[in-house]
Amino acid sequence: MNYGNIKEFDIANGEGVRISLFVSGCTHHCKGCFQPQTWDFNYGEPFTEETENHIIQLLAQSYIDGLSLLGGEPFEKVNQRALLPFLRRVKQLYPKKTIWCYSGYTFDTDLKIGGSAYCECTDEMLSLIDILVDGEFIEEQKDISLDFRGSSNQRIIDVHKSLAGNETVIWKNRSREL
Repeated sequence: MNYGNIKEFDIANGEGVRISLFVSGCTHHCKGCFQPQTWDFNYGEPFTEETENHIIQLLAQSYIDGLSLLGGEPFEKVNQRALLPFLRRVKQLYPKKTIWCYSGYTFDTDLKIGGSAYCECTDEMLSLIDILVDGEFIEEQKDISLDFRGSSNQRIIDVHKSLAGNETVIWKNRSREL
């Protein structure tokens, strides 16, 4: 797997201050995509053990709330296979830090058994993710006033509650309630 960018102080792609990894490779090709260069699976640099170690070190900072995965498409099957061991490591080292993931695939169809993005890694990868922003970006539904997403069709899903209750549970932004 390749990656296009690592943002070391990201406040736009999840709650708090985050490390964001932008993976390469995406077959959605959404009209109006803000990073069409990441559609190419060969774009950027190889995701190596050195890259993983760098992100692990960045996550050690107390002011970092977690990791966000974006793309490209983290749930392309080849990317799932590369990301799963890394996510295991992140959760083992930093169990209190959250993992957010942005995917054009949908939680309750594409990422379920028989879904277009489902593979041998999907269930475990989902179990390691706290929040999933799902659904393709639809330019005609673009809304810059939305929290943590680009178009109104996209959902912010509490993955753990969804898996526990076997139904899609929409995440509640607690900071908006304060």
